[in-house]
Amino acid sequence: MGETTVTTLEGQERPAASPIADEENGRNGRNVLRRFRRLRTPRRPRLWFEILLIAVSYWTYSLIRNAVPEQKSQALSNADWIWRVENDLGAAFEKSVNHAVDSVTWLIVGMNYYYATLHFVVTLGVLVWLFRKHPGRYAATRLVLFATTAVALLGYYFYPLAPPRLMNGTHFIDTVVVHQTWGSMASGDLKNMSNQYAAMPSMHIGWSLWCGLTIFALASVPWAKVLGLLYPVATLVVIVATANHFWLDAVGGMICLAFGFAVARLWYGSMPYALPREVAAQGRPGPT
Repeated sequence: MGETTVTTLEGQERPAASPIADEENGRNGRNVLRRFRRLRTPRRPRLWFEILLIAVSYWTYSLIRNAVPEQKSQALSNADWIWRVENDLGAAFEKSVNHAVDSVTWLIVGMNYYYATLHFVVTLGVLVWLFRKHPGRYAATRLVLFATTAVALLGYYFYPLAPPRLMNGTHFIDTVVVHQTWGSMASGDLKNMSNQYAAMPSMHIGWSLWCGLTIFALASVPWAKVLGLLYPVATLVVIVATANHFWLDAVGGMICLAFGFAVARLWYGSMPYALPREVAAQGRPGPT
């Protein structure tokens, strides 16, 4: 049986397209689409993988954040500019809050420890709660957190910023140094372990707002929803009172969180909290 050929404009003959080859290409294309849909379909999270992923991701984030050049002079210049802008807006209240809270020793010491611990404890706690109680929403909500944290690295790199406590001539109080607590990785004995000029955006706000919104959206009891909303508010007071951030750093953290939600919405085709609560082991949606 002879091979089917076609004649080109140049008069040369070449084999005609094979129906078998076309079918094979179509099958390959469908397989790629199926794999892509499978990636976008919520699946039951695996504990060992999540522990490894979170540990490696946080280690990578810390490594990159602390590897960003400190650029002290530029960071101080940027801090002076933000302070001027806030004064021009009539909203430069950080120093007043810092001095007022510092006058109450037990309160400021508590805030120092709040700043040092709850940032990690509450975030991990919410992740564990999602893993156990909302497995169908876990991956999408975790993606929001990861995307938020990843984009924050761009802020640290392109906009080095000194926290208020390190500014020159503004008389902010470094509450960790004064009260000899370990309320900040960027103060006291731990200051050499962290980039002190990576204040914009504030991930204390980005993470706490992520926690608060997640608890508010998914908690089943009213008092938990209220606590969820109060948590980022309390965190904002703490980061200002301890002179670790300007309130504009908090705005930067909110913008990063909005980016994280946009990424999850594009990937999963739905807001994380609207996804089914449960998923079957093979990834088919379960009951909401």
